[in-house]
Amino acid sequence: MTTISLPLNSLQPDKRMAAAVTEGLVSQPKWLPSWLFYDAAGSRLFDQITELPEYYVTRTERGILSQRAEEIVAAAAGNEALQLVELGAGSCDKTRILLRAAVERQDTVLYEPVDVSATALAEAQQRIEAEIPGVLVSPRVEDYTHAFTLDPPLFGHRRMVIYIGSSIGNFEPHEAAGLLRNVRSALRAGDSILLGVDLVKDQSTLLDAYDDAAGVTADFNKNILVRLNREFGANFDLDAFAHRAVWNPTHSRIEMHLESRIGQAVQIPNLELNLCFRRGETIHTENSYKYRPGQAEALLRSAGFGAEHTWTDERGWFGVHLAAAV
Repeated sequence: MTTISLPLNSLQPDKRMAAAVTEGLVSQPKWLPSWLFYDAAGSRLFDQITELPEYYVTRTERGILSQRAEEIVAAAAGNEALQLVELGAGSCDKTRILLRAAVERQDTVLYEPVDVSATALAEAQQRIEAEIPGVLVSPRVEDYTHAFTLDPPLFGHRRMVIYIGSSIGNFEPHEAAGLLRNVRSALRAGDSILLGVDLVKDQSTLLDAYDDAAGVTADFNKNILVRLNREFGANFDLDAFAHRAVWNPTHSRIEMHLESRIGQAVQIPNLELNLCFRRGETIHTENSYKYRPGQAEALLRSAGFGAEHTWTDERGWFGVHLAAAV
């Protein structure tokens, strides 16, 4: 297969990053956008999280896909061939299940993974093309949360946009709706989206998944400060911040925070910021919304999709939805 080169400048700090960091850290309460997690180190840490015993999300969704891959591909393709686009592809681990099912059905598959991490895409491309002959990988280094467009599909093909891993849960409800509308606008009628959503369950299971005993999620959360130190000359002391995971039942979401252990001052010279933290003050770094039955289907319908198929695991912890553009 042909290897497509990726632009290295996608990893350099840009004006958008600087603006987001400045806006978040001068706000009250302070916050940082969760997409800052995913530099090369953050992507590796997240891959480690997905293998932790407490983190049920990945293995539960993988189980659904393993059982239903042929059914999903057949339903999405109909009487045509299928090409796949994945948003926030990362390592593409679970997607390989779907790619194998698609190759068995039609021999050759075009796969377009979209991610902000060029490193993750390059590694995923090399692995997929080595492991699954018949898959042509065409990676796209971009932020799919903004303007999202697609070239016309190949003749006689339908597209399935894959958005799994409960990534939709990282967005505020109005943002999630807008993202799905943008995806719908890039598709033709008959194309589809495969959406994975994490469902509400008992609080202890949720909290353990975001505050593991080995401390990998804590390292992942603090890596955002490592990135600010490296790319903007900040002097965050990682030991002066603690990882906190909180269940917010009012908003049906897990929140991740970095809590200042002490009163302290932090400088970010490249952004001309001088910050003061009170003891116990937090930086809000991520939300992970958990859906109740019927919410995902309603969200998809409001974005211009018809909810056609829903699969869950036997415990009802996770849902995978295939919805066609109408």
